[in-house]
Amino acid sequence: MSTPTLQTGHVGLNVTDLARSIAFYRQVFDFEVVREQTTGDRRYALLGREGTLMVTLWQQSGGAFATDRPGLHHLSFQVPDVEAVHRAEKVLRELGATLVYDGVVPHGEGASSGGVFFTDPDGIRLEIYAPSGAGAAPAPTQGAPTCGFF
Repeated sequence: MSTPTLQTGHVGLNVTDLARSIAFYRQVFDFEVVREQTTGDRRYALLGREGTLMVTLWQQSGGAFATDRPGLHHLSFQVPDVEAVHRAEKVLRELGATLVYDGVVPHGEGASSGGVFFTDPDGIRLEIYAPSGAGAAPAPTQGAPTCGFF
């Protein structure tokens, strides 16, 4: 019996303020709103690109994302090149987003892959990275992937 090929579908995130989160994810990731319900008790938004659903936002939580609890560690998005990472970094700085490290950093010592690490308005840890082009700067963590310890 062969195992069918799997790929990640969409990722669902709980948020505290749907309108704020929709604006953030649209500006940072250039997502389109595929469908949304912004009134009533069941508020949500389905976000994607070119008809492909990528992230769902559910307004059904309070407080901030708890990084010390089991669950999502971080959500990562790959872009084609490091120039796209720098463009995202510029948008993040314009929005006043919290950057975990100063600018684009490699995933590890000697790695050419790397990106920008940041949090959304609810403290959910996010990453935008390129598979190459980030190797000139020193890695911010030693002996482990940068993306694992932020």
